[in-house]
Amino acid sequence: MASESIVVFAQFQSAVDEGFWHRFSSLKLNKLGIDDSPIPITGFYAPCSHPQVSNHLTLLAESLPSESNEQSSTAATSGGNRNRCPVPGILYNTNTIESFHALDKKSLLKAEAKKIWDDIHTGKAVEDSAVLSRFLLISFADLKKWTFHYWFAFPALVLDPPATLVDLRRASQYFSLEEAKSVSAACNEWRNSSLTADVPFFLVCVDPNSLATVKHIKDWETCQSDGNKLLFGFYDPCHLPNNPGWPLRNFLALISVRWNLKSVRFLCYRENRGFADLGLSLVGEALITVPQGRAAKTGNGLGWRDHQCLPNAVGWEQNKGRQVSRCISLAKSMDPTRLAISAADLNLKLMRWRALPSLNLNALSSMKCLLLGAGTLGCQVARMLMAWGVRKITLVDNGRVAMSNPLRQSLYTLDDCLNGGEYKATAAVKSLGRIFPAVDAEGVVMAIPMPGHPVPSQEEDNVLEDCRRLHDLVDSHDAVFLLTDTRESRWLPTLLCANTNKITITAALGFDSFLVMRHGAGPFSSNDERQRLGCYFCSDVVAPIDSTANRTLDQQCTVTRPGLAPIASALAVELLVGILHHPQGIFADGELANSSNSGSCEQPLGVLPHQIRGSLSQFSQMTLVGQSSNSCTACSSTNIRKEEWNLSSKQSIILPI
Repeated sequence: MASESIVVFAQFQSAVDEGFWHRFSSLKLNKLGIDDSPIPITGFYAPCSHPQVSNHLTLLAESLPSESNEQSSTAATSGGNRNRCPVPGILYNTNTIESFHALDKKSLLKAEAKKIWDDIHTGKAVEDSAVLSRFLLISFADLKKWTFHYWFAFPALVLDPPATLVDLRRASQYFSLEEAKSVSAACNEWRNSSLTADVPFFLVCVDPNSLATVKHIKDWETCQSDGNKLLFGFYDPCHLPNNPGWPLRNFLALISVRWNLKSVRFLCYRENRGFADLGLSLVGEALITVPQGRAAKTGNGLGWRDHQCLPNAVGWEQNKGRQVSRCISLAKSMDPTRLAISAADLNLKLMRWRALPSLNLNALSSMKCLLLGAGTLGCQVARMLMAWGVRKITLVDNGRVAMSNPLRQSLYTLDDCLNGGEYKATAAVKSLGRIFPAVDAEGVVMAIPMPGHPVPSQEEDNVLEDCRRLHDLVDSHDAVFLLTDTRESRWLPTLLCANTNKITITAALGFDSFLVMRHGAGPFSSNDERQRLGCYFCSDVVAPIDSTANRTLDQQCTVTRPGLAPIASALAVELLVGILHHPQGIFADGELANSSNSGSCEQPLGVLPHQIRGSLSQFSQMTLVGQSSNSCTACSSTNIRKEEWNLSSKQSIILPI
């Protein structure tokens, strides 16, 4: 280049890996919540390695801090990677799109530019030259739509007047053949050393014998010798033949402030296939004029060497030639199952931001729930459990889907009724999988042995096997929901749950009334003197009998007002969540609503009642407490001992008639 011209720098370009947004979403949901404090992050770039493509500053999943400590992002990055030169950055994420657009971008850019300016004057930029390329990222994450709005800035101190370019040519044209060979070897050695591979700014010194060495910029004074060629080198991400890359801007500012040089010979270091490429690299000479800033006006003659003279800064990245933010949607690129899991957990994780910080999602997701009955109540309870984050559900039922079921039982459709009807347990599991592919659901087709129901001799073995299967199912689950149609079908599960001390919840429906209750702990599980809460049978005066014999059709079917089952099902699941979050769990006392003795003021989910009885005819609801009975046909110690004896002797459980 024969005449002087203003140096035109090629701006940094950004690239964000999807893993960054996935990890940031997890960090936002699980750790940060509504905290919008700035987050330190790390970007990565490398010298240009292709004659037609520039390298980008890239954000990866590891650019973010871990969820355990968001203040230690740089600690997670390993040094010495030649293809990943780390650059410090800062992330400002807003909680609303309006706040994103309202950010004072000029002030944010100036604040980051001041950090670079301070690092130059304090000498930090000489010791750790990567800080010259500090960057800024503002964002808004719409976690409902998996859409991310973002905008990068690469702060560059403005030279005033601008630096002028005296010469710019390919490095292969500047060096002699011997010098070029030595410079290439020295640069390759620098790049291959784990100590210097990711150090982006350096010195290239060529002695009169054409021997080149590459040194740290802090060694500038030791390189001053007559006859030496001294170049300020930097990893240039740009591929353009007539434009130095963006990192040179702040490098020139450092050189001017630190060494007060007016003429700077620089090397735009670029590579091909991992080796120095002097045909792609550039060598240029820039002239720097002392800025006419505030310091010059005061007459102190220091120019940029005055720490208080902060230059202007530019650097907001353009989007297709315009000064606007970018937007990316990951919804289409995500695996549908993974997207479903993220969306399903979103509401629960948002609860932890403000409304319910103590919500234990791990306790819910690891809970194994056994649902006895896959009818109107069972369908609703299964869906409510999934909404609360429960992922392991087993449904037990031996009935088939009838034509009258789909309208009231939300997991079934008309197709399930055809050809005699599919088993409810099987159809329900398929439906749960369609609703939420990540659910771990199992259907068990079996009848629950019931007292008072005659058993033909040829069916005795099957009934005994059902008893054993039910015992194993109860034993392998953490919570059991009794959702069957008849009282007697709840008796054996109640006895088994009392023996194994399982969380047990009953939901029962009348025409316009309902009962939802949690059973107390088993008779041999508590070590204190408090009386246990009762089970479903503790207030009975007679043993359960066959309630379906000699009944008309309307008495055989569960005839209820359609709105009753969803109410009772939701309350049953809420009881489970309340138990899991109560410090005493299954041993918690029964609390009454609006009672001064309740612990609602201490528990984040409010009161934990024993029984909830409601009436749609009155649109009323009340909470009750019932203590256990020593004469209970299901949970009394006498029956529990009898059941233990039967199990130990491998006999059938004695069903009261």
